Amino acid sequence: QVQLVESGGGLVQAGGSLRLSCAASGSIFNFNVMGWYRQAPGKQRELVAGITSGGSTNYADSVKGRFTISRDNAENTVYLQMNSLKPVDSAVYYCNANRWVPPYLEVWGQGTLVTVSS
Repeated sequence: QVQLVESGGGLVQAGGSLRLSCAASGSIFNFNVMGWYRQAPGKQRELVAGITSGGSTNYADSVKGRFTISRDNAENTVYLQMNSLKPVDSAVYYCNANRWVPPYLEVWGQGTLVTVSS
């Protein structure tokens, strides 16, 4: 059973940077898409960034130009580099893995808290 473990969250001032890591217990090659989601209090969980097995990326409009998602297949790890952070970026960030062919599978990490002060 694949497990995802996030790390790298913390408190940072507006304009600062933070890098989140998502370490998988199994090969991320087995997943079509790896992504980062976030959820702030009272808000819906939203997609922040995704990356396919082929390397294609997708970003929420609110983070384009500031966040970068990447993957290291050898280390079975997905990263989210967050630059020029804003207070509105404050949320719990979750790593997600999806497999769209049988056997279908979706896995979530436990989340890591990011707080951006103004």
